[in-house]
Amino acid sequence: MDTLTLAHHFLIAMPSMTDPLFAKSIVYICEHGEQGAMGMIINKPSGLVLAQLLEQIDLPLANDEANTVPVHFGGPVQPDRGFVLHTPIGNWQSTLTITDDMALTTSKDILQAVSEAQGPDKLLVSLGYAGWEKGQLEEEIAANQWLTVAAADWVIFDTPSEARFDSAIKLLGFDPSLLCTDAGHA
Repeated sequence: MDTLTLAHHFLIAMPSMTDPLFAKSIVYICEHGEQGAMGMIINKPSGLVLAQLLEQIDLPLANDEANTVPVHFGGPVQPDRGFVLHTPIGNWQSTLTITDDMALTTSKDILQAVSEAQGPDKLLVSLGYAGWEKGQLEEEIAANQWLTVAAADWVIFDTPSEARFDSAIKLLGFDPSLLCTDAGHA
């Protein structure tokens, strides 16, 4: 039997989500398998912009457009480390391929390329990521903490951070506020 994978899906926090780190969040799942899952919160700007992040790692920014690109809080795991979700995949030192045209890169070479206006066409930069141990995400979904829906690249790359939650919810095709938050067992 194949294990259900939620890679390239959004997790949408249910209204009952009480963890302040994840309340009203959209998580893009980068990897999901027998060992657990990892993803990035895509709708919580950290307050930093890309120019500030690049300056912190001594990369001058040649591209003025990138000065105002928000850096997101990607999750509580390794919050001091940069993660770049991007399309196209490209050729970087440390990349996890997610789909045929989307990848997650953690190596500094991608940020170097961005600073020289040679980076990927579209990207979302975050500090930290969200991680789940084996079986943990499945338990949270069974407890009605998350809704899942196939990811749409436009929500990540072409929608302002503050509109991503509502945009991801629209992908569901119904209003989740109408859902009961209690888990039921027949």
